[in-house]
Amino acid sequence: MNELSRREFLKFIGASGAVATMGSLATLREAHASGLWFTPVRIASPLPIYTTTASWLATGVDGAGQKLPASPTAQLPTYTVIDDVIVPPEYERYIIVQWGERVYPNHEDYFGFNNDHTGYVPIHGSHDGFLVINHEYTSYPFHQLCPATNTGFGNGDPTAANRTFEASVAGIVLPSKANIFDLTADEKRKLFGEQCYNMGLSVLRVKRRDFRGRLDVVEGDRHNRRVHLLSGLGVNKNRSDGYQNVLGWGATAHETGDDNYLVGTGPAATQVFNLSSDGLGNKIIGTGFNCSGGVTPWGTVFSAEENFQGSTARFPAGDPNAGKVNLAASFYIGVQEEVKPDGTQLGYVPDTTGAEFGQVGEKYGWLVEIDPSRPNSRAKKHTALGRFRHENIAVRAESGRRLVCYMGDDRRGGHWWKWVSQGSVKHRRDKSNSKLFEAGTLHVARFNENGTGQWIPLLLSTPTNPNRPTDLVSKQVALQPMGTFVSGTMGDRNGLNRLPRRNGVAGQAIDGGFFGCTTLNEAAAFAAYPAGYLGTTLASFYTSQGAVLCDAFAAGNLVGGTPCARPEDCEIHPLTKNVYMTQTDAAAGSDGYADSRIFTVAKYTAAKNAAQQSGDIIRLDEDSADGSGTTFTWSRFSKGGEVGTLADGTGEPAPGMGYANADNLAFDKLANLWGVIDQTTSLHNAVGDGPTPTALVVDHSGVGSGGSAGGNLVGVFGNNWMFFIPTVGPAAGVHFPFAIGPTRCEMTGPTFVGNTLVLSVQHPGEDSPTRAKLAANPTFPRTDLQILAMDGTDVFLQNRTVPVGSQWPGNIAKPATDIARPAVIGIQRKHRSWREHWEHDDDD
Repeated sequence: MNELSRREFLKFIGASGAVATMGSLATLREAHASGLWFTPVRIASPLPIYTTTASWLATGVDGAGQKLPASPTAQLPTYTVIDDVIVPPEYERYIIVQWGERVYPNHEDYFGFNNDHTGYVPIHGSHDGFLVINHEYTSYPFHQLCPATNTGFGNGDPTAANRTFEASVAGIVLPSKANIFDLTADEKRKLFGEQCYNMGLSVLRVKRRDFRGRLDVVEGDRHNRRVHLLSGLGVNKNRSDGYQNVLGWGATAHETGDDNYLVGTGPAATQVFNLSSDGLGNKIIGTGFNCSGGVTPWGTVFSAEENFQGSTARFPAGDPNAGKVNLAASFYIGVQEEVKPDGTQLGYVPDTTGAEFGQVGEKYGWLVEIDPSRPNSRAKKHTALGRFRHENIAVRAESGRRLVCYMGDDRRGGHWWKWVSQGSVKHRRDKSNSKLFEAGTLHVARFNENGTGQWIPLLLSTPTNPNRPTDLVSKQVALQPMGTFVSGTMGDRNGLNRLPRRNGVAGQAIDGGFFGCTTLNEAAAFAAYPAGYLGTTLASFYTSQGAVLCDAFAAGNLVGGTPCARPEDCEIHPLTKNVYMTQTDAAAGSDGYADSRIFTVAKYTAAKNAAQQSGDIIRLDEDSADGSGTTFTWSRFSKGGEVGTLADGTGEPAPGMGYANADNLAFDKLANLWGVIDQTTSLHNAVGDGPTPTALVVDHSGVGSGGSAGGNLVGVFGNNWMFFIPTVGPAAGVHFPFAIGPTRCEMTGPTFVGNTLVLSVQHPGEDSPTRAKLAANPTFPRTDLQILAMDGTDVFLQNRTVPVGSQWPGNIAKPATDIARPAVIGIQRKHRSWREHWEHDDDD
């Protein structure tokens, strides 16, 4: 880091000119590690920082609030949730771009939905560059497809303006029928196609152009472009499998398939895609499900394809038209995840967009690299990095050493991964480094209880060594009373561990897909191959290295990778090179079970201060100097759960830190860690979905992983929010809340651009009424919400007022519409002159 880039960041924290010119980075870190350069915002639950420092309590939108003095208990008997982005009084926030804005050379293109990761590539420091933004998925009310009586969230007449809300945003009117199954084939395709278009990623040129130095999109710039889930659909004309006429989803230019397809690199591109049933070889239609990502030192940006798996909507037995709860695109936008031994999909999943447009599953679930400076270049999917539900990528690139990348698989029981290139980096800024992603070795992490760990290579020659479900559940079984488990189970989900399904192995009769190994069928699975999974290598289950990489999740389980607690983001400390990894939620699910020997998977006892399953942040220290080795040590940097909760017997060194479900992370120029939390929307403030929500039970004496016994406890933390954690100095490890998001939103993708923090606000108002419906029932009084006192001895009750739905961002800057809109915002220090934003502006 050079002195100029450091000085530019110091403008964000409001450092004085004298401090900004200090030569010692250590001195700078010590001077600003206390967190006292901003007033921490006040969340609903108590934190230790509130006992020693004043805090900012928001009382209304547009910055209204009051400074509260420090108090001994930090308990608030009443709390009102504010539907706005709340920042400290020293800061301001503004919109950079929002859903539906037409900022591209082709005016029919518009900015996509549910913006997530943001990555900045400078042209001229922080005042001119490219912002690459992911669009993860479409959600309510965008896919409000069913009438009010079926969704539970509806806005009245299902055939009226119920689904024309997008007309006021992007000028698009979606097909409207009372029953989705009444849609014609063309209407169904248009409905699905427009939602596919709203996913993917956006490349935007941004500059600081007003007197306050705010970032603004350069509308119509030749670099601005969309790459979406149906980019390149025009290549279907070359097929012979029945999809040759599926070339668009409507009549307008943006609804017509183009030739902007993507291409693959690495083993799967040469060994699997040539076998794909689409007959398109290495041509790939689009990218979607784009969650987090990363930026390379040479100016390319990675976009991670996460929840690409498609499933068929399920209905109650009997009336096929009954109970269409949330019958929407989240059930349909997706492709086939399960593959055969050769890496190709088992077949199309009916009623998914994969089946609708002919997208074969093996071509999704990858990391996508794009060069924002080259608008005519093709984005690439690097298959050497593995196919799974990618959350992000953290790149370690040092001249003369091999390229090292860390990645998380965001599912219950997912893994942490490391990839090491075959070749070495010559110069960190050289764009030819992207060729290194084409050859290397993918490793899955195995965490040991004693704080050590191994990176297991995912190669055809790697021995099979899966974790036994009885071992995975052993800590939960030892700590949680057996009477609290569902009848007939041992631990939650019987320690589900998904392995590749093969004909004849463990009594199976199908080649391909997943075998759910549990405590109930463990005996058959843990026999010698070919009857079971032991005593062989991955070569017995896959026909090529490319096929192994296409099924990385199941293959990782088969070689003994540790099932983790929904691995989310990871970032590399800029000084120590330690890797900080967020585990967002340890509860078991249909995908798998996190190893209870490592993670708190449930609330084990009735003690009010028992450890909670709210995830944590792990720090991984490589044993090798360059990070390319196969052993490491790990420790728990920060544990989720309310302040006052205790360790659970898995070796936690500290009690809960007062947050839940940590997600995206970012390091600033002084090596401080910033992060956001991602509590499930339906649990925010312990208030249910819909226009007439119900109060969720929050009971600190509960035992288990579901409802009030575990999951509902995150409701005490209120809306999702952002924290700041110094990693050095006297306040190292202390959590300082910096921002709170609007109602029912998720804040994602934090990126520092000079003196500005860029942040995505995703799905505000999700699964709740539109603006027009808020007047009838604007707030929900959540009375007597049970919260744990910081000393852990008892609970106190809080009266909390919660908005029903969201009106954001209609209260700031941009024109209001009838629904809340996802947007990308900038946060910067107040009272900065125009000239300051243009001086010493050189990000390294």
